Amino acid sequence: MLCDQGAPPPPTSQLPHRRQHVNRARHARLALAVAAAGALSLAGLSGTAQAADVNNAQNAGFESGLTGWICSAGSGTTVASPVHGGAAALKATPSSSDTAQCSQTVAVRPNSTYTLSAWVQGSYVYLGASGTGTTDVSTWTPGTGSGYSQLSTTFTTGASTTSVQIYTHGWYGQSAYYADDISVYGPDGGGGGTPSPTIPAAPGGLTAGSATSSSVNLSWGAVSGASGYNVYQNGTRVQSVAGSSATVTGLSASTSYQFQVTATNAAGESPKSAAVTGTTSAAGSPGGGGNVPKHAVTGYWQNFNNGATVQKISDVPSDYDIIAVAFADATTTPGAVSFTLDSAGLGGYTVDQFKADIAAKHAAGKSVIISIGGQNGTISVSDSTSAANFANSVYSLMQTYGFDGVDIDLENGLNSTYMTQALKTLAAKAGSKLVITMAPQTIDMQSPSNEYFKTALNIKDILTVVNMQYYNSGSMNGCDGNVYSQGTVDFLTALACIQLQNGLDPSQVGLGLPASTSGAGSGYVSPSVVNAALDCLTQGTSCGSFKPSKTYPGLRGAMTWSTNWDATSGNAWSGAVGPHVHALP
Repeated sequence: MLCDQGAPPPPTSQLPHRRQHVNRARHARLALAVAAAGALSLAGLSGTAQAADVNNAQNAGFESGLTGWICSAGSGTTVASPVHGGAAALKATPSSSDTAQCSQTVAVRPNSTYTLSAWVQGSYVYLGASGTGTTDVSTWTPGTGSGYSQLSTTFTTGASTTSVQIYTHGWYGQSAYYADDISVYGPDGGGGGTPSPTIPAAPGGLTAGSATSSSVNLSWGAVSGASGYNVYQNGTRVQSVAGSSATVTGLSASTSYQFQVTATNAAGESPKSAAVTGTTSAAGSPGGGGNVPKHAVTGYWQNFNNGATVQKISDVPSDYDIIAVAFADATTTPGAVSFTLDSAGLGGYTVDQFKADIAAKHAAGKSVIISIGGQNGTISVSDSTSAANFANSVYSLMQTYGFDGVDIDLENGLNSTYMTQALKTLAAKAGSKLVITMAPQTIDMQSPSNEYFKTALNIKDILTVVNMQYYNSGSMNGCDGNVYSQGTVDFLTALACIQLQNGLDPSQVGLGLPASTSGAGSGYVSPSVVNAALDCLTQGTSCGSFKPSKTYPGLRGAMTWSTNWDATSGNAWSGAVGPHVHALP
């Protein structure tokens, strides 16, 4: 959910004097930074490193933790993700009274010109140098994009300057920022800085592994000194990964492709590896899901007590075909998840009873899956390592509890490249009976270019259903370009049409609605409206002002949050929508 944080802070030179501990002299220095950089350029000074230049910064990539660096107020730490290069990066978190400045004293030569640069990620990240003996410099970025971007500036040392302080910091009250691969290129100051990297060797051992009708798994040998790898398909780069494996998706069925990989680091890119050929399998029916019926109802079961009726899995009505257990929890391992039954909150419901109830649902032809995320979910799958951790941990939960699959309900965003990789890896472990559902918000499915939509299309061969949340939304565009307000038949049909016209099979589209007015902040519609939308999409009847250009009799069905709120209302939602879904053509 989004909330107004107010206007972003202006550049340092424009910031009001509202922090008592920020002195006026520092503001004056920062205000001169841009002008000083321009003056250097006009004077013809070059910031380009010469052949004999070195990186004078120590522990420039934070591979040795914070060695050589000092961070104010204990604000800094090192993390394994996200990184720009190597295995670590700096993460520093500002507070309301501290900018999270991390600094290092660097040995330099007098009367010399240096190029200071760093790769940074986050909002309002600053890079600078002080004590230069001439003009201190700084530069900054508002961080409006995603991923790492490079900051760079130059400075010239004074006649007696033998060291300078370099620093990076964020801004008061802003979120954490990341910095990596910081460099102070220029004449060797004698301080023993980080050696300049050399271009890595070409990867060896490239192998094309398992394939589906739309993807091929690749693996290769790790290369010493590499910080990442590029994957090439028929000579065109299609993916960049941190580890020594990748899944190339979006391929055509029964088609052979040539693949190569290169290794990269700050020095550049290696030659391409030897080529291998990977061939996709023949096309089959889209989607996975094992025993999920043609038309299905999905319901979220709450592993917590928030005022709705507390249930055991055995209490969930038979109208529900897929029960999504909400939610798995993030762990300290990037990408990994865990699950703990809230026995106390659920009236003493034991793990053994929980497992037995899941087994009983299986015997009745139902599927029980574990949901990842929710409004407060913090799981992040942003590189190959976290993707593997995600797949391994979900598969472990499936083996432990008997879950049939996984629901992706990450309302704080996802990375389509690595979530695709994670789910493909999970599918390889779990097999064709794996159930994969998704519950994006309406904004996530407005265009196939959105990360959620791309993920759904990437895993079309193993995806069971996308139950978009048609609530807590506000107005949205329909597939005809018109704007529709939530809470109407038109909102449901015109937004579902976007998915149906842009690559998802009808069997992979479901309508997600709250079971009662207590189940969501807005967007509740009566079961009769849900049924009318289902009829409109599958049979062309009961439509509002919007009528789709064709019907989709294979539409999967509907979803609700939650079985608990449904029970609170006497199962009015499932009692009306369930039989209607199961009677669809």
